[in-house]
Amino acid sequence: MLVNETKIRVRYSETDRMGYVYYGNYSAYFEVARVETLRNIGISYKSLEDNGVMLPVLEFHIKYFKPAFYDDELTIKTTIREMPGVRIKFEYECFNAENVLLNKAETTLVFVNISSTKPCNPPSDVVELLSKHF
Repeated sequence: MLVNETKIRVRYSETDRMGYVYYGNYSAYFEVARVETLRNIGISYKSLEDNGVMLPVLEFHIKYFKPAFYDDELTIKTTIREMPGVRIKFEYECFNAENVLLNKAETTLVFVNISSTKPCNPPSDVVELLSKHF
């Protein structure tokens, strides 16, 4: 299992009229968290794409418990519980500075060959780097 934590500071433009983080911004926060999770073990999205593999999102699910506000420092705990095949699943827990759980989410992404636009297995270097955590 791979677990990583990413910190994100809420910017004013990410809040709505009620002062809450607008719900749609969490998908961008989770994208930052998953990119950083992979980067921390040596996998770069840019390198994947440069080598002909993209990772589009297939599914996104979220459950909200409490709001986040302007200038809050959020900690996003990202977990990959299983070795990926054609699909890779990320789980997220978002906490505020008081360690209160604000929401939980998950995304499923698919490894896709850029040339053929068909699903593919993850590259061998990705498998090698991820397998150290399982």
